[in-house]
Amino acid sequence: FRMYHKLSGMTGTAETEAGEFWDIYKLDVVVIPTNRPIARKDMNDRVYKTKREKYKAVIEEIEKMVEAGRPVLVGTTSVEISEMLSKMLSLRKIEHNVLNAKLHQKEADIVARAGQKSIVTIATNMAGRGTDIKLSDEVKAAGGLAIIGTERHESRRVDRQLRGRAGRQGDPGSSVFFVSLEDDLMRLFSSDRIATVMDKLGFKEGEMIEHKMISNSIERAQKKVEENNFGIRKRLLEYEDVMNKQRTVIYT
Repeated sequence: FRMYHKLSGMTGTAETEAGEFWDIYKLDVVVIPTNRPIARKDMNDRVYKTKREKYKAVIEEIEKMVEAGRPVLVGTTSVEISEMLSKMLSLRKIEHNVLNAKLHQKEADIVARAGQKSIVTIATNMAGRGTDIKLSDEVKAAGGLAIIGTERHESRRVDRQLRGRAGRQGDPGSSVFFVSLEDDLMRLFSSDRIATVMDKLGFKEGEMIEHKMISNSIERAQKKVEENNFGIRKRLLEYEDVMNKQRTVIYT
């Protein structure tokens, strides 16, 4: 890429990677304001002790949204989790669609319909992207599309891509992430501290913590992972510079 005289790109989630774009490509990141004001409510993360409690809470939240007549998009980090949630919903007799980025055309159709009343769609983070989710007036009045993340991803970009599926063009909507202290990201960072707090406050089975401070500490953990991954790519680039001298000679 660095052999081109001009480089540019467009994405909804470049802001968190601005440092890397500048360091490697000398590219500035400019944020363009949205066409219409954002009406989506982004809620604080809900933190549970175990995965079991977390998934139970996710299912209950889906049920609540369906009863309120809102469509739900559930984002998962893997196909296994999608399939497990699908089984749990089937046991509760809640109709839903599962997208795993396997059947591209069919998935685009399912996503296009994912904004209709009380429809539940479970998707891995990759599935069905690039298709707008249209909402009916009835759904807009009920509060719009509800995004439920079943885990924080190690990169903030992917979380933002999921949140950004709701609230397009000024549509109403909401997004919330369910987190457990057993999640990979939480095990890597700070879960002992939060676990101690939960024990001290005498948390019972199924109870959760929801606080801006915890959402912030999760973002800090994500930043650390991102910086680490950037470090790996930067090192790779330095090795690549050596090869590049040879390549430049041949291309010239």
